[in-house]
Amino acid sequence: MGLTVERVDFAGVEGEWRDLLSRCDPAYPFLSPTWHRVWWEEFGDGREPLLLRVADGGQARAFVPLMREGETLTFAGDTSICDYMDVVAPDGAARSTLLEAVLRSLGEEPWPELVLWGVRGDSPTFESLAAVCGELGFACETEVEDVCPQLDLPGDWEDYLSALDKKDRHELRRKLRKLPQAGEVELEVLTSAADVEPALDDFLRQHKTSRADKETFMTPQMEGFFRRVVPALAAEDGVEMTFLRLGGIRAACVVCFRTDGELLLYNSGYEPAYAGLSVGLLSKALALQRAIEQGLRRFDFLRGAEPYKYDLGAKDVPVYRCVVRRT
Repeated sequence: MGLTVERVDFAGVEGEWRDLLSRCDPAYPFLSPTWHRVWWEEFGDGREPLLLRVADGGQARAFVPLMREGETLTFAGDTSICDYMDVVAPDGAARSTLLEAVLRSLGEEPWPELVLWGVRGDSPTFESLAAVCGELGFACETEVEDVCPQLDLPGDWEDYLSALDKKDRHELRRKLRKLPQAGEVELEVLTSAADVEPALDDFLRQHKTSRADKETFMTPQMEGFFRRVVPALAAEDGVEMTFLRLGGIRAACVVCFRTDGELLLYNSGYEPAYAGLSVGLLSKALALQRAIEQGLRRFDFLRGAEPYKYDLGAKDVPVYRCVVRRT
């Protein structure tokens, strides 16, 4: 029996969806049913969901979370808060067959463009899409949409420091030596929903006061999204909220998502009174150090080419926007 593609509602498929995602490597939170449920409830007005379930003999093989925005079909979500998107399918070897089934099914829908954004270059979707489109008579164009700087983690902290540019290594060590001037240096790591939820008050205040563009970004609607999605993911063991404490005071915070072997830096903030001690940068460096000590294999700074990411040794990983057009 060949693959079948059907349009489904969120209700009733979360279990299958979650099971498939658990077998993906990595299992990004932006692809989880929890993330999508909260995103739709907060930002979905005016958009039509189009969630596809791909099955083989009745067994789910993939989920494709799409939406209709105007005449265009696109991955559900938006680039301001969703760093990676993709088909939710663990079997990379069969991706071309899966994509062919999806595109044939979508032929019954009215659309001039299908926009698959946020796709990594090493994704089986990116590697297979152009060839599948060519076979079906669709045009396919790809472009670099953004970069997600990241680094593969070494075995210990000294190896990490040795790999940095000489100037960056010197500056990081100098700033770390200066940090205790404000009191005892501690990391407070919160992972449970019960601990993360009340701590969001401090994080959101630090986020909004640390930079003007962050204050603009954190609208009341966006704050509502953060207050819902971060505890929800923490309840699924997917969050590390780390405060840099100086003399017992929370001076800076990073919110990270965790997958098997990876730590993803999602957002951050700090108290402006401690800006002279570079607590924004050092909170990230110390979270990175902890990831090395835990034996994680990769630290992902996610979207954006902010200079501090390269100061900490990250290298660009491109994220692509793939546009499929009917010809």
